[in-house]
Amino acid sequence: MEIRVNPTRMELNRLKKRLNMAGRGHKLLKDKRDELVRQFLILVRQNRELRERVEKELSAAFASFMLARAGMPIEALEEALMYPTRRLELQVSKKNIMSVYTPQFQWEEQKKGEEGNIYPYGYVDTSAELDMAIETLAGIMDQLLELAEKEKAVQLLADEIEKTRRRVNALEHVMIPRMEETIRYITMKLEENERGALTRLMKIKDVVRAKV
Repeated sequence: MEIRVNPTRMELNRLKKRLNMAGRGHKLLKDKRDELVRQFLILVRQNRELRERVEKELSAAFASFMLARAGMPIEALEEALMYPTRRLELQVSKKNIMSVYTPQFQWEEQKKGEEGNIYPYGYVDTSAELDMAIETLAGIMDQLLELAEKEKAVQLLADEIEKTRRRVNALEHVMIPRMEETIRYITMKLEENERGALTRLMKIKDVVRAKV
């Protein structure tokens, strides 16, 4: 690698300061990466457990809905689900995890009509399977929103881990070795210059002595 730099003591001191700063930055980034990975693994475990529960409930709701659809005219099914009795108000804030801002959901259900009734239809023209599907979906709404929150956090943390890893590698394998090599080069050139200056000084002394 060809090094193009003025081999001066000022440049040497400047590079040593930069190397010191790069070393501190490298340590901070490694610590950040390790903590991000720890938080990421915690979220991944929580996300996996929650997803398994939600998928189990969704499978049951979907099976009930398919049975309801098989036993009801499609027009009656569509009419039964046309006017929902509840509305969800969602507010999104941010949570700081090692300078990564992940979404945090807060929600509130607004109920219409009969208090506590989750069924947007009467019971005459509908089936018990449809009731079961609606009840299951209503029961896991909180878990669905929590799952969305955690999955987005996992995605954002994974992106930040990759960015931090690239920065750590750039410092560790490119920038710091390059600065160290440049410092060695400047130090060698300065030592050569000092030896050359000393040699010239001794020759001048010899010439002066010879003339005296």
